Amino acid sequence: MDKHVFVINGSGGVGKDTLCEAARQFWRVQNISSITPVCEVARTAGWDGEKTPAARRFLSQLKEVCTQFNDLPFRYCMEQYHAFLQNDQQILFVHIREPEQIERFRQAVGEQCRTVLVRRPAMECARGPLGNRSDDNVAAYDYDGIFVNDGSLEELPEKVHRFLNDLIKQRLKAQHGSVHAGNTQEDTEQSQDREKKGNCTHE
Repeated sequence: MDKHVFVINGSGGVGKDTLCEAARQFWRVQNISSITPVCEVARTAGWDGEKTPAARRFLSQLKEVCTQFNDLPFRYCMEQYHAFLQNDQQILFVHIREPEQIERFRQAVGEQCRTVLVRRPAMECARGPLGNRSDDNVAAYDYDGIFVNDGSLEELPEKVHRFLNDLIKQRLKAQHGSVHAGNTQEDTEQSQDREKKGNCTHE
């Protein structure tokens, strides 16, 4: 069974979970977030679950502390990834905000992982920055695909289907090319360059 891993990112309110729910109409989906174990810690400290700007800032800073102390967010994501490899789900969405942690997870998972940025330009422009590193630095990464969430809810499922299928085809094509390219450094660099040029944006 083919399994696909997507790291999904975007600032608060752009529709990341909505994209994941739309994907359920076409694939069996597992949806996790690196902030989940941090939220459990936050609740014991008095957080009520509401994501106000102050709460987002608190969660962002707490995640940094947990990462520095015992690498809790990354360990959680890897545990969930290994569980995904053993279950019958087809797509794993992993929500990670920080660019350096996205790259770290991607390197750990390997070629089956693709990265997605969700944008909602009109809302983001009207709202402005959220005042925390995790939300405000989401664009500081070279994603495999950018999904612009600016259409109707009725159009969304098919739009998500096309977008994810394109990324899956790109990954399979890149892997197929790598098999035939050999193991020389030049071949590897050319394969990576072809893959990078295949990055897609859906609007």
